[in-house]
Amino acid sequence: MQLNDTFSALADPTRRAIVARLARGEATVGELAAPFDISLPAISRHLKVLERAALISNVRVGKHRRCRLRPEALTGAQDWLEFHRRFWTGSLDRLAAHLKTSPRTKK
Repeated sequence: MQLNDTFSALADPTRRAIVARLARGEATVGELAAPFDISLPAISRHLKVLERAALISNVRVGKHRRCRLRPEALTGAQDWLEFHRRFWTGSLDRLAAHLKTSPRTKK
């Protein structure tokens, strides 16, 4: 289920942009919202999705919430993508080798 939550959370371009920003370091909700032309409540909803997927954490510091990326949460997605990259690369390499060695039929 965690892998589904990760990919679902990352399916949205705004959430991917937030994750990319947090990869550079923690930020307040206001700092995360600044580049977007959407309301603060909309940003908060995006952050909740990322939190439910365990991709980010946040802590209240005074009046502000500071968000931080949890890179370990991306490990499952990275492993899944790497497995499929190796599978398809190997499959396509075998197909290319087979096509090079197969006799060509004339039409």
